[in-house]
Amino acid sequence: MAETNFVDYVKIFTHSGNGGAGSAHFFRDNRTTTGGPDGGDGGRGGHVILKGNKQLWTLLHLKYNKHHKAKDGEAGSGSNSTGKQGTDVIIEVPLGTVAKDAETGEILFEITNHEETKILRKAGRGGQGNSHFKSATNRSPHYSQPGEEGEEGWNILELKVLADVGLVGFPNAGKSTLLSVVSAAKPKIANYAFTTLVPNLGIVQYRDFKSFVMADIPGIIEGASEGKGLGVRFLRHIERNSMLLFMVPADSDNIHKEYKILLNEVKTYNAELADKARILAITKTDMLDDELIAEIEQDLPNIPHIFISSVSNINIVQLKDMIWKELNKEDK
Repeated sequence: MAETNFVDYVKIFTHSGNGGAGSAHFFRDNRTTTGGPDGGDGGRGGHVILKGNKQLWTLLHLKYNKHHKAKDGEAGSGSNSTGKQGTDVIIEVPLGTVAKDAETGEILFEITNHEETKILRKAGRGGQGNSHFKSATNRSPHYSQPGEEGEEGWNILELKVLADVGLVGFPNAGKSTLLSVVSAAKPKIANYAFTTLVPNLGIVQYRDFKSFVMADIPGIIEGASEGKGLGVRFLRHIERNSMLLFMVPADSDNIHKEYKILLNEVKTYNAELADKARILAITKTDMLDDELIAEIEQDLPNIPHIFISSVSNINIVQLKDMIWKELNKEDK
């Protein structure tokens, strides 16, 4: 997923179609000059619809295509003929897309399944023809309903990456390296902060042809929940993960403290994230001996933990076992 091609936030203007007007027609033929009302209904306008597409990973296709207007419904006509329905506009989006009202910030809905559809802007209904208004006291109504106007306005679309496991750690904690080792993903890896500027997804192959999806989220820094560094732009991606894998390098000054800072940023952004299952991976442990590992273990947080090295492939299989067990707990 190229950094320049990954777009997880767009603002678009949408307009559903107006309903067609009902007809005030009266029946006429060669033998009838004063027939009864036979005006048909107007057709409804077109909806603006979001549709999930599992092949999409970005909102890039909407970045420069911000205006979407559905067709209006056509007017009704004689012989109780209903006007043609306006054509819907269908906007395909990646799974994990959240639709919001741009003015109020209200979350309207989320798209999480392939080919799932939800109406973003409801079309105007067609007006009723005069045949609906015939009564015992008014046998020749000369009026019909106009069509309803469609809806229009700005909407925000935000993408939250869908993955089973979200990698949480400061820049250079080894997240991208781990993802490159356990999956076919090819994230950018270098020894400087914020190498990863977009979330990267990788499918991790497990035993007996099983698999799970892992997401490398751009590095968090202290204060990220308040907008520092890359800020909350990427913190929202971990909301969709089933579990969180916290990663702290073995050469950290204080592994427990670093973990607590990361956890605090996650909880400050969204307190509900504290309820997700968590595993702590101490990375870059090829530089440690057994004695040093035992010393470090005495001051680790009370959550499942493991010492790994992606470069030397230390405990990588065991890490996948831990993750799989956690993802498939019966009470999850």
